[in-house]
Amino acid sequence: MAVTKQDREWHFPKIESKYGKPMRYWFGVMKEIKDRKYPEQISYLCEEHGFSRTHANALVLYSRGSKSSRKFSDLQEFLSEHDALKKRTVKKIFSIIKDKYPQPELVIAWNQPMLKLNESYIFGLSVSKNHITISPFNENVFREISPLFSGYRVNKKTIVVPSDWKVDEKLLLKMISLGIKEAKSK
Repeated sequence: MAVTKQDREWHFPKIESKYGKPMRYWFGVMKEIKDRKYPEQISYLCEEHGFSRTHANALVLYSRGSKSSRKFSDLQEFLSEHDALKKRTVKKIFSIIKDKYPQPELVIAWNQPMLKLNESYIFGLSVSKNHITISPFNENVFREISPLFSGYRVNKKTIVVPSDWKVDEKLLLKMISLGIKEAKSK
């Protein structure tokens, strides 16, 4: 199987060339410091060997058994960690969107479900203990849509809705429509 950017191994050729040692050497270093805590391992690689935080993180996490930064491969896998109420709300949100606008691709990015059209993210969602956070990803769309979410917590780039949100189809579809328009104008 090909190594992708989500795989920690993707960093290995750069680590070898930038720090001048083969990966077997760096795995040996990790064995020597295996009993240290994560932050101590990161600090050691950065301070003693000049590693960037990105390269140190890739090596430390790989050595600890995390071979990929990708936690979920699809929406079902993402939803498997959540309770029935959150699953129902998230499924409803994506169902409404995909029924009206099938062209955006549903992807997992930053371990969250997102809708992507061409190279532009047009909608994202994350699930927390007590709420769901949604984002149109585009400043112009957010500026236009956020005042319509009165009664909800509106942050700098996201909108927080309750886990049991009675999905406002009209408002949600307006957000997506504007996002698609912005993505197509790029």
